[in-house]
This record gives sequence, C-alpha cells and structure tokens, in this order.
Amino acid sequence: MESTSRPTVRSEHGPQPTELAGYDGLRLVGDRYGQANDLPPVLYTHGFGQNRTAWHGSATYIAEQGWHGLAIDGRGHGDSGWDPDGAYDLDQFMWDLRDVVRSLPRPPVLVGASMGGLMGLLAQGEGDAELFHSLVLVDVTPRWETSGVERILKFMSAHPTGFPSLEAASEAVADYLPHREGKDPQRLRSQLRLREDGRWLWHWDPRLLGPVSESADSYIPRLQAAAKRIKVPTLLLSGSRSDVVSKTTINEFLELVPHAEHVRIEKATHMVVGDRNDEFTAEILRWLSTHASAIETETTSDRSPSSSSPGVGLTDATVLGESA
Repeated sequence: MESTSRPTVRSEHGPQPTELAGYDGLRLVGDRYGQANDLPPVLYTHGFGQNRTAWHGSATYIAEQGWHGLAIDGRGHGDSGWDPDGAYDLDQFMWDLRDVVRSLPRPPVLVGASMGGLMGLLAQGEGDAELFHSLVLVDVTPRWETSGVERILKFMSAHPTGFPSLEAASEAVADYLPHREGKDPQRLRSQLRLREDGRWLWHWDPRLLGPVSESADSYIPRLQAAAKRIKVPTLLLSGSRSDVVSKTTINEFLELVPHAEHVRIEKATHMVVGDRNDEFTAEILRWLSTHASAIETETTSDRSPSSSSPGVGLTDATVLGESA
C-alpha cells in the first residue's frame, strides 16, 4: 500500500481534478497533468490500497517535460465511488480501465504499479491490440511471491478500527517501512479519512480485502496467458529488495513477453515509487523518449539504471510504496 499527501512541488502542469465513469457508471475521480497534445498520454494506475496521489511528484515533473498525464483512483479507492455490492475483483478494475482508455484521444502509455499493472496486462492481453501504446509494469509480474503479498495484506488489515490520530498512523507506517527515513504525520492526510468519532481510517473501502484475499491467485493462469499475447513495447521496473517479485517470477515474465525490457531499481523494495522516486521518474522519461513516437521491436535486456543518469530532483512525499 502506498500513502502520500500532496508534495511541495507546485506547477502549472497539474494536478487538475477530473471525473470519469466506470464501466457500470460508478464515479471515478482522477487528476490530469499538463495539456493534451499529439504525444501519447500517460495513464497512471495505482496499486491495491493506493490512490492517485501516489503519482503526484512524478506526474507533475513528467508533465513539465511535455507529457500529458492522467492518474485515476480505482473504484473503492481514494475519492472514487465504492462498489454498492462490495464485489471488487480484478475484472471490475480492468473493465473500468478499458472505459477510461476509450475516453482518451489516442492509446496511452500505461504506467501501472502492482495491481494497476495487472489491470493493464490483462486488458491488453485479452482485448484490443491497440488499447495501449506501451506498458510500464511497476514491480509486478503475472505470478508473484505469496509471502510478500501476505505481508502487505496483514498490514492493511491490522487496524480495522483505524487510528486515534495521524501520529498513531504514522507510527504504524514507520514500523511497516523501517527502511524509510523521516516521519511526517501530515503526509498521510490524503491516504486517511476522518470518521465522525475522530478516528482516522485508510481511504479505501474495507470490503476490498475480502475479494483480494480470496481470489487473487485464481487470476494467475489468465494473467500468464494474457502476457503471452502482449505485443506492444513493455517495460518491467522492479525493486532490487522487493519481496513481491523475485528473480524467478521476473525470468518467467521475460519468457512470456520476450520483447520486454527489465530495469531493476537498486535499493528499492516493492514500493519503488516511494523508495527511489528520482530513479523511477528518470526511467519513465527515458521510456517515453524512446517509445513515444513509434512502436519498435525491442530485444529483452536486464540492466540497472546508469549511476551517471542525473536525478530529477523531485520533492516527493510518498510514505508507503506500491502494494499488490
């Protein structure tokens, strides 16, 4: 799960709130970054338990480089509507994603973290070959390490009645992410909602946990089959310290999508965007500059970002990183 508040970055390039409709008419909320132009838009989809603010620092900087972006809250997350029946599964998120993509003027570059990447992989592999211009999957593969996902779900379900204060929530996050330096409770505001009794709850529908715990593994065969049908340029960004993807699952993915490129972000856990935001953003910009104008056949490569690449210098307020 990733939890952020608005960073101190200020820019005329975003965010601009917008509303969209899910496949069944459910209200979805998003942020637009920059102005639409002739380049493919960049569509950001968050991980399970995240919301659209996870992308704010990166999306703002990328928009300043001339790229139009759209970050959306998935159903049951952030400011988007909650499913009336609480029946959340990957198909529903995927159908929402397809409708959002069809509302755009041209196929976007999908940047999907964890669950957001699975949505894109499934939508592209089972749908229209022209749905996406290209795919960027952030620390997610069609099969994942169960222990890592279980650790995330354990944290998400550990405080069903919420927290008495932002400070208490911040302490819980610090225990969950001990490698992170600094602790500012105010940075959690966008990820928590204040209940009438004064307690702070995570800003997602608690009914999300049931479907994910019960059905996530059942999607693995479909995701693997969908991956085999991916033809668009594809980049996998993984954290070198991730416990959700591993060398084994990454190699399996590269066998399924042999034209894919793999970049490992050093010193990053599953929470790549929050752990190493400068490196993450630089890799997205590199990918866009390489693949925005034409779809090319890529050969599989496995490398780490060059240490000589300049950082983007963002002030990113990410507190938690991507989740399953």
